[in-house]
Amino acid sequence: MEVHHVELVMSAVQPSQYPTTGYPEIALVGRSNVGKSSLTNVLINRRSYARTSSQPGKTQTLNFYNVEDQLYFVDVPGYGYAKVSKTEREKWGQMIETYLTQRDQLKGVVSLIDARHAPTADDVQMYQWLAYYQLPTLIVATKSDKVARGKWNQTISQIKKTLGLPNTDNIVLFSAPKKDGKDAVWQWIEQQAFGEE
Repeated sequence: MEVHHVELVMSAVQPSQYPTTGYPEIALVGRSNVGKSSLTNVLINRRSYARTSSQPGKTQTLNFYNVEDQLYFVDVPGYGYAKVSKTEREKWGQMIETYLTQRDQLKGVVSLIDARHAPTADDVQMYQWLAYYQLPTLIVATKSDKVARGKWNQTISQIKKTLGLPNTDNIVLFSAPKKDGKDAVWQWIEQQAFGEE
């Protein structure tokens, strides 16, 4: 998709605040600091439209980005950040669960994992949870430019094994500086959102 128009239309914490336009939605999930904002900015051809926070765990709302009046990217609060109180984490958990399990417009989830390390327990839990609810999921391994190209296959098999992925089709290695993986991610999003091959 050629993206010229994007706007952050709302930040929501409950269903009554979600957009009512009916556009398909793609959620982006991942640990704090995994590179969700960087991925969003590359996908929408902007330098710093999605806010990258210097304070991990700062996004506490579901942020809906209207892309070309055709779909929404939904930035979901990052998980796995220790400095957030248990009560706050539980509150976020409920908000995220409500959105991911009850939103009819949600067509797929892009789950981000840091390519430099094995998936964490939180990553595994998130993936198992998405699989349990049968949500179409694309695993995007971010920061792949920090991994030697010769180790990419090793990285993919490590992610696949740790998460228990059924196949490798749904893993994309992504690099924000080099824009590697951008087209593959878009292809998956368009297929999920609009049924386009």
